[in-house]
Amino acid sequence: SQQGCDPFAQTQRSKLQHRRARINQQINKEMRMRAGAENLFRATSNHKVKETVALELSYVNSNLQLLKEELEELNSSVDVYQNDSESISVPMIPLGLKETKELDLLVPLKDFISEHYGEEGVLFEKEIKEFMELRQAMRTPSRNEAGLELLMEYYNQLYFFDNRFFLPNKSLGVFFHWYDSLTGVPSHQRALAFEKGSVLFNIGALHTQIGARQDRASLPGLNQAIDAFQEAAGAFNYLKENFSNAPSLDMSAASLNMLVRLMVAQVQECVFEKMTLLSAQHDFLARLQLAQEAARVTDVYSLVHQTMTQAHVKDYVPFSWTTMVHVKSEHFKALSHYFAAIALCDCPVASDAELPEQEKAFIQFHVTMPEGPSLRLLLQDAEERRKLGKAHLKKAIMKHEEAMRIHGLCKILRKMDILQEVLSFAHKRSLSKYSEIDHEEDFFETGDAPDIHPKTHQKPEIKSPNFSQVKVTDIFHRLGPLSVFSAKNKWYPARRVHLMRGENGFGFTLRGDSPVLIAGVIPGGCAAEAGLKEGDYIISVNGKDCKWSKHAEVVQLLKSTGEEGVEIIVITLQGSEGPKAADKKATAMSSGTGLLKSNKENSRKSLMNSKSASTLLVWSKKSKRSKKSTYGIPFSSVGDNEAMY
Repeated sequence: SQQGCDPFAQTQRSKLQHRRARINQQINKEMRMRAGAENLFRATSNHKVKETVALELSYVNSNLQLLKEELEELNSSVDVYQNDSESISVPMIPLGLKETKELDLLVPLKDFISEHYGEEGVLFEKEIKEFMELRQAMRTPSRNEAGLELLMEYYNQLYFFDNRFFLPNKSLGVFFHWYDSLTGVPSHQRALAFEKGSVLFNIGALHTQIGARQDRASLPGLNQAIDAFQEAAGAFNYLKENFSNAPSLDMSAASLNMLVRLMVAQVQECVFEKMTLLSAQHDFLARLQLAQEAARVTDVYSLVHQTMTQAHVKDYVPFSWTTMVHVKSEHFKALSHYFAAIALCDCPVASDAELPEQEKAFIQFHVTMPEGPSLRLLLQDAEERRKLGKAHLKKAIMKHEEAMRIHGLCKILRKMDILQEVLSFAHKRSLSKYSEIDHEEDFFETGDAPDIHPKTHQKPEIKSPNFSQVKVTDIFHRLGPLSVFSAKNKWYPARRVHLMRGENGFGFTLRGDSPVLIAGVIPGGCAAEAGLKEGDYIISVNGKDCKWSKHAEVVQLLKSTGEEGVEIIVITLQGSEGPKAADKKATAMSSGTGLLKSNKENSRKSLMNSKSASTLLVWSKKSKRSKKSTYGIPFSSVGDNEAMY
């Protein structure tokens, strides 16, 4: 069976997750105390009591504030999630996983199985325990492909779980408890959608951790990081589009929108790093391209910063994240000007042959045209290039200083040496370039360099989760095919029938597989006398369970009976009994609506009204497999897939 990683293996990350869990519990306790105190405050008219309670409330509120700050510090421990390589990469922002409480499903599921399915709940303890073990394991997924598969497996299993045990108007009576990823505030709901959504959130969060730990100094590491952040964006986006009214803030539309944008920005930053690795050192066009890539990174981080500072998101996002995003938008702005200067000052002046291509690239390079000579003259005149390069460096230095100033405002970021190093290295590099091209006899006033036009050679993709990559078998498949044995179908108690074979056989027509359906009963025949009806499903023959049996297997079992006849057990779905209903069903089937269709339809609806085709495929597989026969033929005629016995 699947295992989560050992939460007690004391890695830095699991220590972090433990501290998160501890803070979550304390926040939970303080919130309960606050609720109690608030109720008392409202209920009492005694002035003295009111004063005491007000004091208690302010104490609890300040405790909560401290706990939230402690949690914020944990959420900002991005360095724990980074890789251990020697080279310096700018840290990325990963998300901590949502924590959940253990869930005991033994009694509720046993009760449901005996009440609804008419089976002995006790006989399904093994399946119930297997489901609970899977849920337990997915609370601590390992930070790799196996961890993702574990979360996906549980998520896919929830599809079956939903269809087997959840009715739209009635709950199982269990609560799903999850803690907010960023504030630690607990929420609980009876709706399975909250469980599904929280698992999906963790799939996204785990991708962010995998992305943050890649060694981005190498091409394979960068590609893996790009992939991980794109998958994270896809998971958060899917959550935003398919789930609404989440009880916790981290899953609100505003938060998810912010997280999708943050992931897209981190992808864009990796694309810039990739271009840095791949581009030729002294090639003019390659340097221009880098400057434009950096300008693009600035753009996306500015958008994230705007999103993070909106009213309903601002108080919720860790200050260190908002600061880091702001720092990056300034830092990459500085880099775009730096690479523009390098293109102009370090690359050889254009030859006549190179001129047309360079001119074409340079026309679209700046947001507004730089003042001064024509582009053609500028590109071929080293002195003019130096002047414009110097203007770009002046701007770069201003932006470096701004990035360092903002960084200094956040005490959590000040402790992060990596970021500090990256910023000061870039600043020094621009300064030394400036002093290298600055001539003592420069009397011209350094102009204001226009900004660089953002452009990328690899647009980030938002990759929707591909649920079908992890195949699962319904843990509760012994209950029978979902097309019949689901929470929303009701059937009459099973009937045990003793059937003899007459001269003309049993006197019924059968159709379909798993379970086989009695499609017609011949008046006056053996089947009619034994009390079998059109629309009955055969679920057992001579003590052998036939819920999943194929047509031919059931026929074989029936044919092998001797003089003494055969014991069969049948069930009838409520609402489908009698010849009238059977006829209606036949026409319904041929007109493309009816039982199977509506089953699939419902299974789609239960998919949180999902719009994603890929999930639908996975999720209607089971019901497809359960009946291969086509229902196009009215019951009176005997078709290929329907035979008289």
